[in-house]
Amino acid sequence: MIPISFEFYPPKNDEQRAQLGRTAKRLKAWSPEYVSCTFGAGGSTLSYTGDTVRALIDDHGLDAAPHLSCVGGTREELAALLQRYREHGCGRIVALRGDLPSGMGHPGEFRHAADLVAFIRAEHGDCFHIEVACYPETHPQAEDALADLRHFKAKVDAGADGAITQYFYNADAYFRFVDEARALGVEVPIVPGIMPISNFSQLKRFSEACGAEIPRWLGKRMAAYGDDIDSIRELAGDFVAGLCRRLVEGGAPGLHFYTLNLARPTVAVLERLG
Repeated sequence: MIPISFEFYPPKNDEQRAQLGRTAKRLKAWSPEYVSCTFGAGGSTLSYTGDTVRALIDDHGLDAAPHLSCVGGTREELAALLQRYREHGCGRIVALRGDLPSGMGHPGEFRHAADLVAFIRAEHGDCFHIEVACYPETHPQAEDALADLRHFKAKVDAGADGAITQYFYNADAYFRFVDEARALGVEVPIVPGIMPISNFSQLKRFSEACGAEIPRWLGKRMAAYGDDIDSIRELAGDFVAGLCRRLVEGGAPGLHFYTLNLARPTVAVLERLG
């Protein structure tokens, strides 16, 4: 089995913490290379990521990688976060530009993820393995696909060790993107991000915001099943597992699952993969 990893988001109340605990325990059985935790930007939520990372390490024995975003943080704040993560044994960081939350006026001191990657390298050398994001179907705010590829290359040139893609459902888009990145001289591993399907209506909203295309036939088939939850789950599991199988057979160096803090949809895919 190739390396797998899981993404979680930081819980904000006791119910969500209990949910994440159950999910982490169940997914740990699949021996992930590491897990990541998304960045809680803005005000008091800034601490949620750090608290969650510590719980994943201390309570579950997982190698946890915090996401770190340019948004909303000064150099001093980001430096302090990095030092705390280093002291707690984190060896991996997911460095992102991030999006400014609604009502938050301070965009931070770094404009691009490449600047953040360079800052991490300048502050901590090779202490952290740095992952960055990339977009097989092009970032929705990019001028064009080539500009998006150049932004990706800038992050790698700044010191990134690897990349995790935005989720997608078109394997050809991933393979084409990897070929184009290699042609520009990008040599780091590019791991496909996988979004198991749990709530199709929610997935459609996510996908409209991030530019991920959902195959038309899949949407029509989901709609045809109506309230037949069992059939929807079977279709979702089969479809995403088929996507993963094709990616692995085509040379993908790993699979990174966006869990939404749920175990069942991801386990359904992994069980089909064996």
